[in-house]
Amino acid sequence: MKLSEALSRDELRAFSKSSDLKGGLLVAGNIAILAGAFALAAFFPNPLTIAAALLLIAGRQLGFAIILHECAHESLFETKSFNRAVGKWLAQGLTDVPLDGYRAYHLNHHRHAGTPDDPDIPLVKGYPADPASMRRKFTRDLTGQTAFKEFLSSVKRATWEDKAPVFAAHVVMLAILALAGAAWTYLLWWVARIFLLPAFMRLRIIGEHGVATNILSTDPRDNTHTTIPRWWERLTVAPNNVSYHLEHHMFAAVPSYNLPKLHRLLSERGYYRGKSCVTVGYPKVLKAAIATVAPKPAAAAA
Repeated sequence: MKLSEALSRDELRAFSKSSDLKGGLLVAGNIAILAGAFALAAFFPNPLTIAAALLLIAGRQLGFAIILHECAHESLFETKSFNRAVGKWLAQGLTDVPLDGYRAYHLNHHRHAGTPDDPDIPLVKGYPADPASMRRKFTRDLTGQTAFKEFLSSVKRATWEDKAPVFAAHVVMLAILALAGAAWTYLLWWVARIFLLPAFMRLRIIGEHGVATNILSTDPRDNTHTTIPRWWERLTVAPNNVSYHLEHHMFAAVPSYNLPKLHRLLSERGYYRGKSCVTVGYPKVLKAAIATVAPKPAAAAA
């Protein structure tokens, strides 16, 4: 089925319409979950609540990265200046990823998806990975090695223009927590950032292109993948509808809050039929990303 047969121009136009209200609610929802995570740890401190808070904080750190992504596409808000302001002073500030540099890199990824020129290919060409390799990857993530490497890279490219939003965002966050009498919970941000976020990011990347059937095919259904998340995955590894990545690659102008509805419509019309481009839940994604190692033949009897 051709994509034009599954979706009309009028329907695509409706899906592509951005909304300042919807964008504002999405941003507010991420801030609310982050605030709730800090409050959970501050008012009910025990190992279980702190562990839950760390998972939620890491999920929102990824969530702000997705807000940066949406603002780079200028799709989160209808008003261009809103995309710019939120992308730079909130998302860039909390992710330490420069909006302009990310935009140039990421649009290049869209432009060359399915070709050897895709700058994201080094991130996913190693999948499926054998079990030992997968363990090493996640061990590096969960022990802080990946975050340390990223920190060194960030320091090397540091400029005041890029770091000013980061400094401002963290001063504001720490000040709010201090005024609430919970300054110590600011440390949870860094624990989540160092030991959890890299693993969440890896799962996201695997779900987007790591389990795609052919990253060198120009058909998005082959080079990109969508994961239907469960509710707890939306709170952690799949915030802000980021896991509907196939739909995003087909129509980059569609804001993330419209992607689930677009996916359901295309599914109902059979556009994904016969393709292995949609998976329900990240456990299945992770299983697909681990290469099956055939058992060695038994030695012949003497």
